[in-house]
Amino acid sequence: MTSFDSAAARSDTGAARIDSVGTRSDAGVARFDEAIARDQRIEPADDMPEGYRRTMVRQIAQHAHSEIIGMQPEGDWITRAPTLRRKAILLAKVQDEAGHGLYLYSAAETLGADRGDLTRRLIEGRQKYSSIFNYPTRSFADVGVIGWLVDGAAICNQVPLCRSSYGPYARAMIRICKEESFHQRQGYELLMTMMRGIPAQREMVQDAVDRWWWPSLMMFGPPDADSPNTAQSMAWKIKRHTNDELRQRFVDMTVPQAEALGVTLPDPDLRWNAERGHHDFGQPDWDELRRVISGDGPMNAQRLRRRREADEDGAWVREAAAAHAAASSPAVSSTSGSSPAAASTASILEGER
Repeated sequence: MTSFDSAAARSDTGAARIDSVGTRSDAGVARFDEAIARDQRIEPADDMPEGYRRTMVRQIAQHAHSEIIGMQPEGDWITRAPTLRRKAILLAKVQDEAGHGLYLYSAAETLGADRGDLTRRLIEGRQKYSSIFNYPTRSFADVGVIGWLVDGAAICNQVPLCRSSYGPYARAMIRICKEESFHQRQGYELLMTMMRGIPAQREMVQDAVDRWWWPSLMMFGPPDADSPNTAQSMAWKIKRHTNDELRQRFVDMTVPQAEALGVTLPDPDLRWNAERGHHDFGQPDWDELRRVISGDGPMNAQRLRRRREADEDGAWVREAAAAHAAASSPAVSSTSGSSPAAASTASILEGER
C-alpha cells in the first residue's frame, strides 16, 4: 500500500558488481545485463550489481514496514466497529496486512537481509515506511476511504510490481495484489452503504475523502522531475512506470468511482482533458510530503512508538522460538546462520546509519 521510490537507494550505474554471495564476477555482469535485456527474472543465486541489491533490499523493506505499520490506522477501529460483520471484515483485513509484511520480509531475506535487523532500522528511523500511514483515522468512514483510495493507489502502484525483475518480490506481489483488490472492494462497499444512510453519515464520508485525497496522491512519490531514482529503477525493470504515470492512472480510475459514490474530490483543478484523453488535476503539497517522510507527520511518533512496543513485547516469543530451534538441532553451530550474503547486505545497509 505504498510508494517506494523516495526510499530507494541512489545507485551509480557504474557501481562495482557482486554475485549473490559477494564475489566479484565479470561474467556475472554480462549474465545480469542479458537477463534484464531479455526481461527475465533475477533470482537470489544470480549475479547482480551491488546497487541493484541495495535498491531491492531497501524497497522491499520499506514495503514490508508499510504493511506492518499500516495495520495501526484501521486496527484502532476494530473494537469500535458498528456491527459484528464490520468487525469481522476489519479483523480479516488487518490480518491480511500482517501476512503481506511476512511475505515481503521473507523476500528481503532471500537477498541476505535479516528481519530483526530491518525492524531495528525501522524503529530507529533509519528505514522508512509509506507516508500515508502517518495520518489519523478520525471516524469509521476513514476505514472505508482507506480501502477505496489508499488501497486503490496501492493497487495502481503494485500490480506492475508483479512483473518486477526480482523474482521473489514479483511472486510475493501476486497474492498481495489479489488481496488488496478485495480490500478496495470492501472499502468501497462500506462507503456506498454509508452514502445511502442519514445525512450525518454522508457528511462523514465526504469529510474523510477531503482528508485522504491528497495524501493518497502523494503515495506515488515525488514528481518525476524530482525523483532521481526512477530512471535507474526502470532501467533495471524494478519499476515499470514512473511516479507521474501511476498517479495519472489512479486519478483516471478514481474519478468515475467518486461520481458513482456521490462524493466530491477536493481538487478545483480536476477536469477531463479531451485532447490528452486524461484528467487534469492539481498538485499535492510536496513540502508536506517531505515533512512527513522526514518524521514530522501527525502520527509519525505514535506509529513508531507502538511498533517499538510491539517488538519489545514480542521479544520473549522470539527468544523461546530460537531456544526451541536450538534444542531441536544441537549439531547446528551458533554461527551457522551467518552467510556471506548476509554479511554483504549488512555492509550495504551500513550506509543508512
